[in-house]
Amino acid sequence: MFNKKTLKKEIFKIFRKYKKRSFNYKQIAKKLFIKDNLTKNLISQTLNEMAFHKKITEKSRGKFRLKEKQMQNKYTYINGIINTKEKDIFVISEKNENIYINKNDLKFAMDGDEVKVKLDNNDDKKGKIVRVLSAKKINVVGTVEQSVDGNYFFVIPDNKRNFPYDIYISKFERHKIKFKDNDKVLVEIKKRKTEYKKPEGIILKVFGQSGEHKAEINSIMENFNLPYEFEEKVNKKAEKVSLEITKKEIVRRRDLRKITTFTIDPEDAKDFDDALSIKLLKNGNWEIGIHIADVAHYVKPNTILDKEAYKRGTSVYLVDRVIPMLPERISNFICSLRPNEEKLTFSTVLELDENANIHSIWFGETIINSDKRFTYSQAQEIIDKEEGTFHKELKKLNKFAQILRKIRFKNGSMSFERGETKFILDENGKAVDMFFKTSKTANQLIEEFMLLANKKVSEFVVLNKKNKKHKSFVFRVHDKPDIEKLNKFSETVKHFGYKFKVSEKDNKASINNLLNEVKGKKEQNIIETLAVRSMSKAEYSTKNIGHYGLFFQNYTHFTSPIRRYSDLLVHRLMKKYLLKKKSEDILKLERKCKHISDMEKMANFAERASIKYKQVEFFKDKIGKIFDGFICEIMNWGMFVELKESKIQGLVSIHSLSDNFEMTDNCTLKGQFSNKKYKLGDNIKVKILKANIQKKQLDFSVL
Repeated sequence: MFNKKTLKKEIFKIFRKYKKRSFNYKQIAKKLFIKDNLTKNLISQTLNEMAFHKKITEKSRGKFRLKEKQMQNKYTYINGIINTKEKDIFVISEKNENIYINKNDLKFAMDGDEVKVKLDNNDDKKGKIVRVLSAKKINVVGTVEQSVDGNYFFVIPDNKRNFPYDIYISKFERHKIKFKDNDKVLVEIKKRKTEYKKPEGIILKVFGQSGEHKAEINSIMENFNLPYEFEEKVNKKAEKVSLEITKKEIVRRRDLRKITTFTIDPEDAKDFDDALSIKLLKNGNWEIGIHIADVAHYVKPNTILDKEAYKRGTSVYLVDRVIPMLPERISNFICSLRPNEEKLTFSTVLELDENANIHSIWFGETIINSDKRFTYSQAQEIIDKEEGTFHKELKKLNKFAQILRKIRFKNGSMSFERGETKFILDENGKAVDMFFKTSKTANQLIEEFMLLANKKVSEFVVLNKKNKKHKSFVFRVHDKPDIEKLNKFSETVKHFGYKFKVSEKDNKASINNLLNEVKGKKEQNIIETLAVRSMSKAEYSTKNIGHYGLFFQNYTHFTSPIRRYSDLLVHRLMKKYLLKKKSEDILKLERKCKHISDMEKMANFAERASIKYKQVEFFKDKIGKIFDGFICEIMNWGMFVELKESKIQGLVSIHSLSDNFEMTDNCTLKGQFSNKKYKLGDNIKVKILKANIQKKQLDFSVL
């Protein structure tokens, strides 16, 4: 419904768009798609009032237009930094937060460039780039395409969102570095605009042929600016690290080598950074040890190894390999808690009664000797059958874990338990099979004790401040979700047949109820994905705002220092504070938190890109085959369909549909002539049309 205020705003937009034209009330109504006579009369009244107050002028009886002064172009210019990495392209300036830029108005500006923007007269949140003031150095990953006459080449970028232009490569570049058609390469942009109306670049690195496993994986790492090899000086330093544990070092630690201890990790894991121990005490309670590899003992601050670990921030888990944060001698050998080897650890030791109530807690440096290495599947089988090596210990630990888990969810922790896409690769790295792996009780056993250790370490720092003096610390924080995103999520799940009421105060209970309701349903994966997207992103910070998702007031990351620099920082801080040393500089620590949060984000992007690549590769030889799926997203250019078994998504382009389809709302496509409708959540059969490795995208057609 329109009122006079909203009508005036819309009428001004029409006049400003058509500055030299005159309109009567009927023409305005047509532009605004208004058909009822009541609102048409209101338009007539509004036009007359605007003319009376000299906002517009009446050119002839009943015909109105802008006044001459309003028709003159008076533009405002601002300078700012362009951001092309989000869904929309925008420029950030000191005065104007976000100025939206159409992709056709970029003037070859790239992410991070300082630019001059001409603001739109009608909307100061929109603008056009008129000049690049300071061009940022840009490297782009893409695929070589040779021109028809063979005189020059283009590189087609992998990520068209971050770099929307094909890149011209002179034929003379082949004299500097060998490359050929369809090679995956790294390009440095040398000129933004050339006579070919495209940026010009030079090839820095050749990864191999597009579609080849090694070339694709290495180019993914390069695309996200993640190192995939260690420099020789770093490996040499790692080789010099001594494996010997001296008697002096053993004496100063709590000796736990004779207590039953074991690790539980994924089948393909090599860096075992956590272990559990269990011991029955004389008073009938249980001593549970959560032992974490003491990386801080071997990797000292400001050394070559430390600087390399900080630069990387985290290990990166791709479909076929792990790119470790530390060289393999450190991560897989010296620090890894391998069975029947004495290892230095930093431990959280708890005394629990039969109901998992904590009676005492101790933190400190220890030495352990793991008795057994279990995979998750081995531990799961023992838990299920209640027989096998250490079955009594596993049964008891599992009992405690399930109690802790029940309490956690009762207190408000959210139950996100999304599965993982896993691949079976042949000797050449090609995906020959894929499956969806879900969490079981053995996974939950480890998860609950790691969560408990992380929580208790954080509480130790927060609740034991000497003389109330602030101690700087690295917290794992998770902010409350944005209400607008939750409202959008609520509207979307309605089309799947679910109710989700958004509250201004707290939505955890509603989200948990919904997640429980969708378990085992075809739409579980997509609704869990949408729920995660509606949440804020967890990150590292010295500012303790709590963890919304876990509903912990105090939380950190302590349990994986082999693969996360945040945990290594936490170990160092804990060691200092246990010795009652002074606090770390909070500003320096906050900068480190920002860096490792950024690196974690890049690692997640690379991991998802490698999964998408393998998913598309798996379906490359299935062109023409038919699969069952359901519509998981509707866009104005088509719809995304999720295949029921593999959970992979593909696009049905609107151009592939036989009728002239258009969006009638956010969740429906309707044919203009047939009245055929495709709605969010509809079951649908699709045929594989194309598997585009470069775009990492599947194209479907509807049967």
